[in-house]
Amino acid sequence: RFRYYQNVCTQSYSYAWWDWERWEREIDWMALSGINLALAFAGQEAVWQRVYRTLGLNQSEIDAYFTGPAFLAWNRMGNLRGWAGPLPPSWHLKQLYLQYRIVERMRSLGITTVLPAFAGHVPQGVLRVFPHINATRLGGWSHFDCTYSCTYLLDPEDTMFQVIGTLFLKELMKEFGTDHIYSADTFNEMTPLSSDPAYLSRASSAVFKSMTGADPEAVWLMQGWLFQHQPDFWQPAQVRALLRAVPLGRMIILDLFAESKPVYLWTESFYGQPFIWCMLHNFGGNHGLFGTVEAINHGPFVAKNFPNSTMVGTGLVPEGIEQNDMVYELMNELGWRQEPLDLPSWVTRYAERRYGAPNAAAAGAWQLLLRSVYNCTGVCVNHNHSPLVRRPSLHMDTELWYNASDVYEAWRLLLSASTELGSSPTFRYDLVDVTRQAAQQLVSDYYQGIRHAFQSQALPNLLTAGGLLVYDLLPELDSLLSSHGLFLLGRWLESARAMATSDQEAEQYELNARNQVTLWGPSGNILDYANKQLGGLVLDYYGVRWSLFVSVLVESLNSGVPFHQDQFNQAVFQVERGFVYNRKRYPAVPAGDTLEISRRLFLKYYP
Repeated sequence: RFRYYQNVCTQSYSYAWWDWERWEREIDWMALSGINLALAFAGQEAVWQRVYRTLGLNQSEIDAYFTGPAFLAWNRMGNLRGWAGPLPPSWHLKQLYLQYRIVERMRSLGITTVLPAFAGHVPQGVLRVFPHINATRLGGWSHFDCTYSCTYLLDPEDTMFQVIGTLFLKELMKEFGTDHIYSADTFNEMTPLSSDPAYLSRASSAVFKSMTGADPEAVWLMQGWLFQHQPDFWQPAQVRALLRAVPLGRMIILDLFAESKPVYLWTESFYGQPFIWCMLHNFGGNHGLFGTVEAINHGPFVAKNFPNSTMVGTGLVPEGIEQNDMVYELMNELGWRQEPLDLPSWVTRYAERRYGAPNAAAAGAWQLLLRSVYNCTGVCVNHNHSPLVRRPSLHMDTELWYNASDVYEAWRLLLSASTELGSSPTFRYDLVDVTRQAAQQLVSDYYQGIRHAFQSQALPNLLTAGGLLVYDLLPELDSLLSSHGLFLLGRWLESARAMATSDQEAEQYELNARNQVTLWGPSGNILDYANKQLGGLVLDYYGVRWSLFVSVLVESLNSGVPFHQDQFNQAVFQVERGFVYNRKRYPAVPAGDTLEISRRLFLKYYP
């Protein structure tokens, strides 16, 4: 029944700076892909601000609560508050106007919109206005302390829970209309106050009741991430209590990471509540070729045939988009199928459709990619841990789930197809992406050379491997990425600045955009979680880090003083922070010939 799309995190990792033109393009792609259920989350802070003012909060209390635009996803789930904020009045206005157009366009194309609902998180100011309210301060989230985390959760049984929840939803419906499906995540990566099933049942019941108080036809859409994220807490009794407190059929669960860690299997198909089999695939919007094609080709059909299955659809829920197009095309197609596809023949047709012409070399390249990078088996978590995009140390992860030579060979085949297909924009994009993957593999090789040279105290070898990496391979990779519009740091930063209505806002938004893809927090709290491979970022962030690492190792061999990771971390943090605040403007238009640069890299580095 449903083909669902979007993850609450994508709102920040990918859509944060989108204008209407970019949104319209995405919504049209959704319709073309047969998606008929999607989040419509823009503009909610404007409505919340109105609700908070109605409740008696003052502006400074509201400003201390909202995060900056690049981190709103985690403010909405009660993980963060205040970081990189506040939100200027112009932000609210622009997002409201965007949301009017988003819901209008989605509905006109037959897509059911999912609006946000109240999950129970409140600003501290609510405690000043209502001193007798029963709210509990939650602990810190991830690596954040209480400076920017530890938000307040309203007790579900407090009368104010219903007042706030219903007030918000009524305001929201007045503003945007409704399709009667609402999303709320009360315990996302947050341990509930009690594991008592009766408590969890009351909490769940209260969230649903605050929805039906405003809309008697409300259906609650919930991310099932929490169950597999904290399985020790969410035992069958706890899961059942949370789910069965809502009438059967009035809740839809997203089995969010079903391709790797399906939850329906150990919850008797979510104890009778309908669920959507979702492919998460990507974390943090990282670049890096990756897929679990066998798992997604079979998983939905296994789930559909599960005893007493309550599966009602398939979904795409990546944390970040604009990477690995093939995997999403495949998943979209499976929503229409009765049985698994023959993947090798499907991918040959995919290459032909994608480039607009049949080509044996291109088809051969895709066969190799299909069996290697795109065929991760077992429990696969697609976080790019390549040394390229991680803080250097002597203990970095260089493990691959595939045969590296398959990617090098696919690179050679794609290059050989460039005379025939070079004018195709999708071909040029894929050539950059595959060349980038090959370069990422090469960085691991040079890193291993650097580590080995250092550990065996071979200074000439260290200088050679380190010099090639820092002064040739990384600059070449940066120039490759800079030759394509979709791989530019400037595109991300300039789109952030374009949202601003003053120089001061532009500076704030740009700092938001830079921090998210690097430090992710004031002190590298979730360092490099949202790493990207972008022209400008490779040279001025990853490259500078590697340069410092190599020179510290050389200095250590020269002086005989041992290398200390802690000291290096302190020094490199200054480099990382320096990048966030360097105020350099990066081009938003590509420069250089992609085919030529890829060929040059190939001639130098093809193993």
